[in-house]
Amino acid sequence: MTTDQQPAVSSAIDENTPYTRDRTFWGMTVTQFLGAFNDNVFKQLVLLMCIAYVAKIAAEGDSWQPIASAAFALPFILFSGLGGYLSDRYSKRTIIVWCKVAEIVVMLLGMLALMTWPADTREGLIGLCCVLFLMGAQSAFFGPAKYGIFPEMLRERDLPAANGIMQMTTFLAIIFGTVVAGQASVRFGNQIWVVTAICVGIAAVGTVTSLFVRRTPVAQSEMKLTAGALGINRDTRRLLWSDRSLLTVLLISTLFWFIGGAVIPGVNGLGKFTLGLEDDRTSWLAAMMGIGIAIGCPLAGWLSRGETRFSLTRIGALGICVTLVLVGGLQYTQLGVEQKETICRVTLVALGVFAGLFAVPLQVFLQARPPKEQKGRMIGAMNLVNWIGILLATAFYQIMNDAFGKGTPTLFIALGLMTLPVALFFKPNVVDRSAVQRPSEPTS
Repeated sequence: MTTDQQPAVSSAIDENTPYTRDRTFWGMTVTQFLGAFNDNVFKQLVLLMCIAYVAKIAAEGDSWQPIASAAFALPFILFSGLGGYLSDRYSKRTIIVWCKVAEIVVMLLGMLALMTWPADTREGLIGLCCVLFLMGAQSAFFGPAKYGIFPEMLRERDLPAANGIMQMTTFLAIIFGTVVAGQASVRFGNQIWVVTAICVGIAAVGTVTSLFVRRTPVAQSEMKLTAGALGINRDTRRLLWSDRSLLTVLLISTLFWFIGGAVIPGVNGLGKFTLGLEDDRTSWLAAMMGIGIAIGCPLAGWLSRGETRFSLTRIGALGICVTLVLVGGLQYTQLGVEQKETICRVTLVALGVFAGLFAVPLQVFLQARPPKEQKGRMIGAMNLVNWIGILLATAFYQIMNDAFGKGTPTLFIALGLMTLPVALFFKPNVVDRSAVQRPSEPTS
């Protein structure tokens, strides 16, 4: 069936109801918050365990953090295309609910892994990395439905502010999850499985809140599953090739996640290896970025005023460049550890604010620009290439560690300079939407 032959899809959008009064929006927001909290508690616990194991065996390099990060990232590359297909083929609400059920199972497996193997052993880390892989798989199927449903249930003019709130609550969850993981690592020790037991309960609550999301129309009910659905399908490739602004934004989004994929383990390494901090204080360093992003995302939504404003992305890119160079350069000064830690915390908050300004216009454009029958697959493609960026970031992190030593501050300087071209040259043409060619051949 061609896209010209698609049956009419009735709108699930109530034009008279702002998103702030929409039960579906808040149900989706709470569901995402709880899921992001669980992901980050478990992932940060595993990353801290990786650092502890490296310190225990007196290894020269930090190889286990990249392994754990890759275990979480790889499923997005393998399954994001399929997740995008499913979110267009079936109701996105159905996908969301079943993904939350899967989260309960994954958290149970995480608890079982921590109860079965000591976390500071090679076997324990292998088991935990396997659970991280399953967690990534669950998130890979969840992402296209989660972001693709926004344009189906909200007015387009509400998308910037709604995305700002969604991103804000997501990063608040990252803050809480990261801090809880650091505190739990210090306080619970060998009984850390207790934390994952709590995460099982949170996953169950998230499953209940997902039921508040209303069912939206199926985008393409007769679309067939083909090999192309496992990656970026032909229609989406054509859309990206014909709409160069969309392609440019997708690539800039991938750069953002590449930088984020290296900065997070970089901050952990900076805290543990360069500043010599305990797990709880190291986790607070990572949480500072989340605080900043929780400020920057709604700020970007407010400043957008119902439109996509890429000037915010350019401002964010310049700010990211300056703050990352400052974090890296600070470590080469003669200041004391406490002074460096304090300045790093403040600078990382600023980094997060600029990251929010950078990311929200990109996210809104990638949601709103594609035609309605391709939104799920476009988000699937976005997830796939973003996580390729994150996976490459783990390799980049390892290369920098091998070249300059564990916790090298040079990493931050290199990452900061990568955003400078975006600040200087990123000015896509997004005015003439009618010029975008819509694919008219059968979906593959």
